[in-house]
Amino acid sequence: MHGKARWVNALLRTTARLPLPLLHLLGSGIGWLLWLIPNQQKHIAAVNLRLCFPQHSDSERRALLRRSLVHAAKTVLELGPLWLWSGERVLGLIREVHGEDAWRDSLAGAQGAIILTPHLGAWELTGLYISSRYPLTALYRPSRLGLAFDELVHRARERLGSRLVPTDAAGVRRLLQAIRKHEVAGILPDQSPGADGGQFAPFFGHPAHTMLLLSRLAIRCRVPVFIAYAERLPRGRGFRLHFESLPESINQEPLEHSMAVLNQAVERAIRQHPEQYLWTYKRFKPRPPGLAKVY
Repeated sequence: MHGKARWVNALLRTTARLPLPLLHLLGSGIGWLLWLIPNQQKHIAAVNLRLCFPQHSDSERRALLRRSLVHAAKTVLELGPLWLWSGERVLGLIREVHGEDAWRDSLAGAQGAIILTPHLGAWELTGLYISSRYPLTALYRPSRLGLAFDELVHRARERLGSRLVPTDAAGVRRLLQAIRKHEVAGILPDQSPGADGGQFAPFFGHPAHTMLLLSRLAIRCRVPVFIAYAERLPRGRGFRLHFESLPESINQEPLEHSMAVLNQAVERAIRQHPEQYLWTYKRFKPRPPGLAKVY
């Protein structure tokens, strides 16, 4: 494990020794510092919020920026507990679950399903909860921190039953196999794919490089598609999970329409809790020809 990975591993093990309310208190302090001091994460988030919420006043966007940086810090500090605590202890952080009956009913009457877990709230917890109750195969992009760190992530994410597969042709085949076995395929829908893996679709009124894979799977397999996220509750009280169904039009051609439905669903979930979205990610970095860079 190289230098940066050792530091990350040490941070994970340190934060795993602390209770969630204390970690969230520390996250609030770190988030305030990120808001007060000029830094790259603050700049990226500010650009994203300006693009996605043009109807907000400057003061409203500044307040949302501050809250989003607080939640970004909490997200990082939560990783130790979510990855290293026992499954029982982690699942005990979930206080409420909304919409799971509809999700369960759709599974009972379908040949498999697709679950989307955007970078909203505690997405690591969302994956752990789903894998503890349903047969889940999920895509995983290897980390830049090396093999030892990848092994740690695999152990953490697979310890409650999930199977991680690579983001390549072999991984896609395993997703298809899972769906055909009436299981669940899990996908993070809001990362920019490689150059050949996506095309531009509207997201908050702007072209965002959007994955082709999800829409191709949805159209090919004609299975229910849901979005799930773990809302972070105040003062370290835990989390509230949400399951929401996507319109059946995501399963219909043309591909461009299905991709628009995907982004609309992610956008709708974000608008419920905009401060808990990962605005520090360069979602609009790839640009269509002729459009200026935004970061």
